[in-house]
Amino acid sequence: MWRTTWRSLLAHKLRLALSGLAIVLGVAFVVGTLIFTDTLSKTFNELFESTAADVNVTRAAAFDQGLEGTGTGGTATYVPADLVDEIADVEGVAAVEGSVQAEGVYILDADGEVLDTGGAPGIGVSWDTEESLSPTTLVDGRAATAPDEIMIDTNSAEETGYRVGDTITVLTPGPRVEAELVGTFRFGDEGGLAGASLTAFDMTTAQELLTAPGQFTGIGVGAADGVDPGELADRVAAAVGPDYDVKTASEQAESLSADFSEALQFINIFLLVFAGIALFVGTFIILNTFSMLVAQRTRELALLRALGASRGQVSRSVLGEALVVGIVGSTVGLAAGYGIAAGLRALFGSFGLTLDGSLVLAGDTVLWGYAVGVLVTLVSAYVPARRAARMPPVAAMRDDVVTVQRGLRRRTAVGAVLAAVGLAALVGGTLSDDGGTGASLVGLGALALILGATALSPVLARPFLRSVGALLPRVWGTTGRLAQENAVRNPRRTAATASALMIGLALVSAFSVIGASTNASIDKLIAGSVRAEFVVSSAVGLPFSPDVAEQVGDVDGVASVMPLRWGQAQLDGQTTFLTAVEPDRLARTIELTWVDGSAEGLGGDGVIVDQPTAEGRGWAVGDPVEVLTLDNREQQLTVSGIFESNQVIGSTVISLGTLAGAGGVDQDRFLFVDLDDGVSTADVRPQLDEVLAAYPIVDLKDQTEFQDEQKGQVDQLLLLINAMLVLSVLIAALGIVNTLAMSVIERTREIGLLRAVGLGRAQLRRMVRLEAVVISIYGAVLGLVLGTLFGVALSRSLADQGITELAVPVPRMVVFLLVAAVIGVLAAVGPARRAARLKVLDAIAQT
Repeated sequence: MWRTTWRSLLAHKLRLALSGLAIVLGVAFVVGTLIFTDTLSKTFNELFESTAADVNVTRAAAFDQGLEGTGTGGTATYVPADLVDEIADVEGVAAVEGSVQAEGVYILDADGEVLDTGGAPGIGVSWDTEESLSPTTLVDGRAATAPDEIMIDTNSAEETGYRVGDTITVLTPGPRVEAELVGTFRFGDEGGLAGASLTAFDMTTAQELLTAPGQFTGIGVGAADGVDPGELADRVAAAVGPDYDVKTASEQAESLSADFSEALQFINIFLLVFAGIALFVGTFIILNTFSMLVAQRTRELALLRALGASRGQVSRSVLGEALVVGIVGSTVGLAAGYGIAAGLRALFGSFGLTLDGSLVLAGDTVLWGYAVGVLVTLVSAYVPARRAARMPPVAAMRDDVVTVQRGLRRRTAVGAVLAAVGLAALVGGTLSDDGGTGASLVGLGALALILGATALSPVLARPFLRSVGALLPRVWGTTGRLAQENAVRNPRRTAATASALMIGLALVSAFSVIGASTNASIDKLIAGSVRAEFVVSSAVGLPFSPDVAEQVGDVDGVASVMPLRWGQAQLDGQTTFLTAVEPDRLARTIELTWVDGSAEGLGGDGVIVDQPTAEGRGWAVGDPVEVLTLDNREQQLTVSGIFESNQVIGSTVISLGTLAGAGGVDQDRFLFVDLDDGVSTADVRPQLDEVLAAYPIVDLKDQTEFQDEQKGQVDQLLLLINAMLVLSVLIAALGIVNTLAMSVIERTREIGLLRAVGLGRAQLRRMVRLEAVVISIYGAVLGLVLGTLFGVALSRSLADQGITELAVPVPRMVVFLLVAAVIGVLAAVGPARRAARLKVLDAIAQT
């Protein structure tokens, strides 16, 4: 039997290769994702390990900020300089030095443009004078010792072309600084910074620019010879007290790595979801392939049964073929996955996120690749294998064997139940008051509805193909009728082929509806709530100096400038994202719809919240709110107003003064610029552009440009998602190719007879193409209908999250339908040419 299995594999290697290609693509995506994220983790783990002294002291945070760290979350914690002397007196301390580190320091190149870090931070640090505690090594020049002296890392120096002695400009969270480059340095052993840039100042200058005089962001401690770092950490912790967090180098690296791994899960899940979709779509191809192979080998398998092979042997023979396909496909997928990971690394490298060292191919990744590929293949081939085992031996005695398939009654019942459950979940998600619960219900409903539609697809195929396919005979006559009948002949096969395309287009169209609805909501939100004529924001999504607001406010014609800042604190025991504004300017720049109260209390100890937050936290106007800041200070605020949800301002708003009291960093996220009455934007914009030219980190936008910027972010995300979903559509196209190719082989004798009675080669090619097109359109229509339902339901369930408008991009849906038809035409090229080349007499003689 195993010899027979190998011969069958060799006899059908081309057909099985197309099925194996689906496994290759799916496994490659899984493996590529795991390799890339493992490499990303390794790069940052090594980065974290190289930054730590033997013992590290930081201010104990009252709550976890994750990876946000100093500055990026809008709040910061500092360590007083006099703590250094206390730690120096601890037994076992060989060296101790305070350090300053903060984000928001950007190097300008010779053209005045910000050094591109690809989204990685621009970091400012104090230069460590104690070499045993420093992760940096001086490469050229000397250390900075004065306010007009500066140092940069070697990677940044190489990219900008700066040399020691040049005058360079950097933007800081405070003023714009021009200074002499007196030295370059390497970070760690290899100089890898994952795309970030480092700028070093002398300690006094670093404190003035990045923290405050007499304040550090951390203190590094070196252990004396023979002193265990863990033991020293315990001594230091006892000396400094509970207000400070004391970690060894390994503990700090482990903590940062854990936070990074948690943040990395999003990327992992995001990519693996699309890999799962690709594999799910691939199961239809494998199921179809083995089903058709079993049907074509009816006599062969029946003959084996007649010669004494048991059902189990026949079943294992088919599963053996699937096992080989799975192993080979997984092996090729591993190699392809390594290539995908290399491509991802190069892509991120072009954005500035440089991953140093070789790619990490872990043993777990290899095991997952084989487990996924082999398991999917075997599961897909199980039903055809069972069908093969049930082949009666008497079938070997007949020339005109017809495989009788069971009715669709049970399948229809299961599909109807799943579809009903899916529709109920969609409706429930749409009506839910909780956006998270509603979105989860919609997701479950979408899955159930897809499974239900897949089960019902053979039942729906016949009426659809007979009604829509009726156009084919009217346009193409006999050829069109033959194509229609071929598609209708085996509704299970047609449905399995179309279902792969259905899933891909359902997801693409669903995200298109969500994207269009989000963009429509953005337009309405900004047009209805932003009164300011201009908005200033960072071009790289990071905070910028308050000097920008001061400079913009001095321009003639500008009535007011309202900064908007971000921060974090715990409100009534729950970590809360905060927005801070200037109370006196809020009403002039942003229009809010009040449910109760007003913004008047913001000037004191007030806080205003949106309606969902007030309802969720049980707050009413006048209620006290207990606040715990990041550095463990307590204060009390009072709810002074409740407004309808507004994504521009956020859900919880305090004043700039209150944020400063909560440890807020003095950096802006947005500036809303309001003009004097009677002053046009055209009159003021040239002056604003001239002022902002000194700050290339920020952009000036009017309302329309601001809308386009926000919608551009949505469009970029949609582009990424759709690019990922192209993989599933590509696999679906392979499924159509596979089905048509095997269908041509299955109908060899029929094709010979058609050619014998006068059907020309061009007509035969057209028949195969039309069959592919009608199958593609069936899958596309089903997918577009389902996708529209999913998109509408998800958009409605997220209404309280800011998607207030509903928009269905009908023109884009029409394009998707046309693309599906084109996919059908292209998929049919190979099978159609093969059918046309068949020799008439040989085809007729085929049994």
